[in-house]
Amino acid sequence: MAILVTGATGTIGRHLVRRVGDDVIAFVRDKAKGHALGCRYVVGAFTDHDSLARAMRGVDRVFLNGAGAVPGEQPMIPHQRAVIDAAAEAGVEHVVKLSVWHARIGGKLAEGAHGVIEEYLKASGLPWTILQPNGFMQNYSTGTAVATEGGHLIGSYGDSRVSYVDCEDIAASAAAVLANPQPDRTFVLTGPEALTHSEIADKLSTVVGREIRYIDLPPTEFANRLTAAGLPAPFAADVAALFAEVATGKLAPTTSDVATLTSHSPRTFDDFLRTNTESIKEAWSKA
Repeated sequence: MAILVTGATGTIGRHLVRRVGDDVIAFVRDKAKGHALGCRYVVGAFTDHDSLARAMRGVDRVFLNGAGAVPGEQPMIPHQRAVIDAAAEAGVEHVVKLSVWHARIGGKLAEGAHGVIEEYLKASGLPWTILQPNGFMQNYSTGTAVATEGGHLIGSYGDSRVSYVDCEDIAASAAAVLANPQPDRTFVLTGPEALTHSEIADKLSTVVGREIRYIDLPPTEFANRLTAAGLPAPFAADVAALFAEVATGKLAPTTSDVATLTSHSPRTFDDFLRTNTESIKEAWSKA
């Protein structure tokens, strides 16, 4: 069996490649990064149909992942549609798509883009499984998607809770579905607990060794802070609107889907902190 992993050098892809083992083929843009993965790889691009067709030869299953929303554009949509088209042309037997929780057509930023792609995949005729994770715990060890100011967290979450999930558990769930397909099903992947951002800041403070506070802002002020930091105003407004939606509690529930797929309980935020102490310290020394 051959499994093609797109987004193979990213936070989830690197964990997934290791878990899939000898069956994996990584689709990468950079030859050196592909070589560093230590597995079979194909160099190409989502915009290069020939490289996608070459990557799909002999492939049975595909993990569909890629870069998220960026200011001013949504390349994710045409990129992932191209992968789906290539998979259909090659007769791939199953596609596992990494999405986001609450993906829907008309949603803002990644929610909207993933909603469009999910519907395209469902209409493609390919057997599919969709994984919809909550926010990544790893955002707090890389700085990705975490708004900071003066070394503190800022946002518009209020006192709402979020059941962040560890990317290791996302990769484990993906590996389980690729090994044992669950056709035409959607799984929502969360951690085992939901924390407020003040609680998260307190936990980060203990690891980093200095005070980190969560500063809650009205959405308009939060958008203004993001714009002042260099984000385009329309993009900043959409980010603030998404944060305000989180304040309603939409990301607070927990599910059992990680345990259902992997047969182990998802990692807690404390587990994540213990495993990633050094990278967290490094990231927050620059915040």
